[in-house]
Amino acid sequence: MPKPLPDPMTLPARRGCPFDPPEEYARLRAERPMSRLRLPGGRIGWLVTRYEDVRAALADPRTSPPLIQVTPATELPLPEEELDVPPGVFSALDPPEQSRYRRQVSRYFTRKRCREITPRLEQIIDEQLTGMIEHGSPADLVEWFAQPIPTRVITEMLGISEKERPDYQRWILAMLSLDTAEEPLREARDGLYGGLAELVRDRRVRPRDDILSDLLHGAGSLADEEVVGIGALLLIAGLETTANMLGLGAFALLRNPGQLAMLRADESLWDTAVEELLRYLTIVQFGLTRTAREDLEVAGQTVRAGETLIISLASANRDSAFYTAPDRLDLSRDEAPHLAFGHGVHQCLGAQLARFEMKLAFRALLRRLPGLRLAVPPEQVPTAGEDKVFHGVHALPVAW
Repeated sequence: MPKPLPDPMTLPARRGCPFDPPEEYARLRAERPMSRLRLPGGRIGWLVTRYEDVRAALADPRTSPPLIQVTPATELPLPEEELDVPPGVFSALDPPEQSRYRRQVSRYFTRKRCREITPRLEQIIDEQLTGMIEHGSPADLVEWFAQPIPTRVITEMLGISEKERPDYQRWILAMLSLDTAEEPLREARDGLYGGLAELVRDRRVRPRDDILSDLLHGAGSLADEEVVGIGALLLIAGLETTANMLGLGAFALLRNPGQLAMLRADESLWDTAVEELLRYLTIVQFGLTRTAREDLEVAGQTVRAGETLIISLASANRDSAFYTAPDRLDLSRDEAPHLAFGHGVHQCLGAQLARFEMKLAFRALLRRLPGLRLAVPPEQVPTAGEDKVFHGVHALPVAW
């Protein structure tokens, strides 16, 4: 007999397999889908694990995203100590303030806009693969492919120069690592916001063809500090997320040769394959944090105003009530839409761009390197477990 689930739970974090969420989630969905959760610092909140409850909680206007998201090591401030949201950081705002910012930014991330920039996306991907091939086999796919592609894409969109790009990448990686000490973390934040502030001041007087210039001089004519906040948000959301999907996704494909062979044989599967990789891997590994602004009911439990909800996307995307054999990677799967990008008014703004980047990058990778394989035993691939906000691989040694 398995041991009873603890009450309250601690946030599940330890994985038995790099592609699967912690095994506690399966029991929670079956036995206690809405579970009391001991948050870092000792406060008690709630952990939501089933697909239908996750979707409902994210869509409920009575829940609101705080500025700080919970990880196993992050202490939330008390409700009366909540931090002020920096100007422009609309991911931590509710409508109508959130809607005002989102409307001005969303036009850069539509399907239409992604199709327009596809030639440039393909050029970046081709340049990275060419560089890796010229470097020679073996190579680290994270270093040559997964990290630089989304980094180049989002920094170009914001007008950040090639010379400045490594600084921004270093700052973002430090901010999203749970191992970063307090002083380096402060330096990374100061560097990010200071660098963007300098860039915005320049674009105020010398506009160019980039998102920051458009936001400063377009119809919305936002203030400098608002554009700095939007720029920081787009970098944090658009750089490391897609990088982890490219690295971990490539690892998953190489570990599922039957699925990979099916994909190589039938390129019409690419759209469903990308969606299945997003569902199967769900790199937002610690869930989304929400605060109840008033009393509400989730999965039959009363959540009081001020209480914290941790909403597990990874658990929801493995719910057998909505997916057949959810723990199996099936690149031809056509079932319930996944929740990897969240749901509701706060659903990921860059979802379409991430889909385009993944499809174009994986397709080019498999076309140009038909003999691609792991260069080390799979158990030697270093994965990002509890040390990063987003799940992924630190490195992926490959040969061809």
